[in-house]
Amino acid sequence: MFTEELEVIVQLNNAKSCTSPVSQCKMRLILACFALFAVPAIAINEKLKEVFHWNYVDYAWEKPGDREAAIASGEFIPANNLPLGLEVWKDKLFITIPRWRDGVVATLTYVKINGHMHDGHMMMHHLDHDHNDTQPSMSSSMSPALIPYPSFEENRVSLNSSSDAKPIVSVFRVWADNCDRLWVMDTGVADILGNTKVHSAPRILIYDLNTDKLLKTYEFKDTDTEQHSFFANIIVDSDPHKCENAFAYVPDLGGYGLISYNLAEDKSRRIKHNYFHFDPLAGNMVVGGVNFQWTDGVFSVALGKSMPDGYRTAYFHCLASTKEFSVNTRVLKNGDSSKDSYYDFQLVGDRGADSQSSASYIHEGTGVMFYTQLQKNSVNCWNTNKPLVQENLAEVASDNETMIFTNDLKVDREGKLWVLTDKLPVFIYRGLDEKEINYRIFSATVEEAIAGTSCAP
Repeated sequence: MFTEELEVIVQLNNAKSCTSPVSQCKMRLILACFALFAVPAIAINEKLKEVFHWNYVDYAWEKPGDREAAIASGEFIPANNLPLGLEVWKDKLFITIPRWRDGVVATLTYVKINGHMHDGHMMMHHLDHDHNDTQPSMSSSMSPALIPYPSFEENRVSLNSSSDAKPIVSVFRVWADNCDRLWVMDTGVADILGNTKVHSAPRILIYDLNTDKLLKTYEFKDTDTEQHSFFANIIVDSDPHKCENAFAYVPDLGGYGLISYNLAEDKSRRIKHNYFHFDPLAGNMVVGGVNFQWTDGVFSVALGKSMPDGYRTAYFHCLASTKEFSVNTRVLKNGDSSKDSYYDFQLVGDRGADSQSSASYIHEGTGVMFYTQLQKNSVNCWNTNKPLVQENLAEVASDNETMIFTNDLKVDREGKLWVLTDKLPVFIYRGLDEKEINYRIFSATVEEAIAGTSCAP
């Protein structure tokens, strides 16, 4: 990009020293100025490759006529289906579709990655679909139909279902651990932006990814929740050699707490701290031309590498904040030691103005944290082996057209970064134009993403 800028500066100098007729000199100067202002739009996102995109999402229906019947009954309202969270396990790219409004067919889905990856590079054609991928309106390999996981039936919430029905209700984010299990945080609440319906208590669902069978369901206790609790994320701390000893950390963005779930003991407890509250000076945001005010507290937790004692550093932040905090997972895991642990929570640093973030993830091999920046439509990085100061923060990619609201990101086991963008504020407050591409998924290797930045080791 710097080469293009230099060339434009040369053009400007040549235009200023022009010896041709006045009209020609003016034209050269105008063209040179236009080129200069056009330069920032060049190569804003050189690193992340677009793998999938959708104007609107559709599903891999089980049989002909199902789509039309679902639309007629109100079970499927395409405009109400917004991808929000993602996760990758082997050839499956999981995509969550929260039930913001009625008309969401499946809240937990996936697509196949095959055909888009070859020797670590993205392929933009010939996606290999499952036999269920037959929906003609989503025939493009870049816009595949979403396959409900583990099935249509287990995602089906009837418009008139009672609280006794226990399908997967509404999921914002999921986590595939290193024991081949998918951890699903089900809020239990549907039609969040409309006539809110509570179908179940908030609960954790754990699936065996090799068999797609449900292994475990854990409902939060009354003492785990507050009046305004809302659970939109789940982070799993597991050891592949001791899978039964896993912990899940579930931020409560509305109740300003964090739930720690112990799988071995099948118990949960609520952790409170002042650092879990939003910053009142960071709740005003502008994204995609929409001005809004949010009060979301603790939202994202990123786990550092396991230390010799088996614990990790957990980095966390609130969505309505620009500050990053940390705590040793010993405090999150051990109930007794956390009673007087206020000072175990530390302020790590401040990312700077307009750096509100919805997601973060640490690549263990490099210690690099990738994080979203919502107001900047970007993905950034920070090497956690260095202090969190401005000179150690770097932009990986940004784009004010294709990366509006970088909602979620993950790094898979192969060392690939995945990013989902979805224009969420526009969806909530204005509505999306189905003639435009609204949802995108990008990817790059970690090495490609941090090359030439301060995040590189």
